[in-house]
Amino acid sequence: MQQIIALTHHGLGRAIDGTLIPRTLPGEVVEDERIITPSSDRVRPPCRHFKSCGGCVVQHASDAFVAEWKTDIIRVALAAQGLETEIRPILTSPPKSRRRAKLSGRRTKAGALVGFHRIGSDQIVSIPDCQLITPALLAGMDSYEEITRLAASRKTEIALTVTEAESGLDILVQTERPLTRELREDLSRLAGQNGLARLVWNDEPVYDTGHAAQTFGTVQVIPPPGAFLQATQSGEDALFAAALEAAGPADHIADLFCGCGTFSLRLSERSAVHAIEGDADMVHALERGARQATGLKPITTEVRDLFRRPLDTGELRKFDAVVIDPPRPGAAAQMAELAKGGPPRIASLSCNPATFARDTKVLTGAGYTLDWVQPIDQFRWAAHVELAAQLTRC
Repeated sequence: MQQIIALTHHGLGRAIDGTLIPRTLPGEVVEDERIITPSSDRVRPPCRHFKSCGGCVVQHASDAFVAEWKTDIIRVALAAQGLETEIRPILTSPPKSRRRAKLSGRRTKAGALVGFHRIGSDQIVSIPDCQLITPALLAGMDSYEEITRLAASRKTEIALTVTEAESGLDILVQTERPLTRELREDLSRLAGQNGLARLVWNDEPVYDTGHAAQTFGTVQVIPPPGAFLQATQSGEDALFAAALEAAGPADHIADLFCGCGTFSLRLSERSAVHAIEGDADMVHALERGARQATGLKPITTEVRDLFRRPLDTGELRKFDAVVIDPPRPGAAAQMAELAKGGPPRIASLSCNPATFARDTKVLTGAGYTLDWVQPIDQFRWAAHVELAAQLTRC
């Protein structure tokens, strides 16, 4: 028998001898992966696919335990850099709220199989009762299977990035199979019959109603196929509210790593915004949305690789605040410039507590104060947590 002494940041129980055992909790006694003595935090998983599907890792734990575990991931990351601040109560998205997911598909003797991978395996698990994704995404399972029957083989998988748009499902298919004229016609017919908003095969549009839109504030934007989108609407709202508070009463804001304008367009209802992103297609989507909107403050855009060419101190002087939301590797080069001469307020958003803490250490070392951190959990039951923070300098 083994006793579990901790839960790793990947959601695995660690025994006294260092063995990692999935679906266990601290304090439990385990024998051959059977729970002999359960934790008081153990609950019945809400999804019947939990034991086989790799989409979730902590459905066996109470909401209170998961909230504290994810908050502690942030706390430990900050402590590793010698940082202390107020950590606010975590904001967690509800079940069935993920509006974007990447599924895998494979043809079978009976037809097609679509879902997530089994834990530690390339085997696909069907998820007809998934508790993560929105009802609209789940209702599209027949469409995903039809596409898979047409597009996949029994030897190779396809990837389907499925997004809930305002007028239907937006689907990007990634596959090695070439798009023939016959296949294009079949897929287009399927998309029309199933009411899809858009269907794209690799980088080739197959079917497009022109209405695969997302709304950011008051502005409708049609993102590029498969483009980054905040995982849940409630998560997006929580991140924006934190960014707005952290930016304060700024007249001119730089939104760095702006994507398709998730925050830029909402911020421009109050402040002038300069939006910067390295992906030209996402910037153009933002621009098209802004042109059709009314009642916004001036919003300008720039296609720029902030990893290779961050805003320097001379450029940063134009702004009263910066909103920065980099990808998981963080933004070391841009943070170094902010440390040299950034504006008095920074709203820092992150999907990686470790790189956030590393970059924030640079800022606090240059005179910024980390006022607070807001944990945000858009990936319920997964080993992933996001955050927003306010930094100020007098």
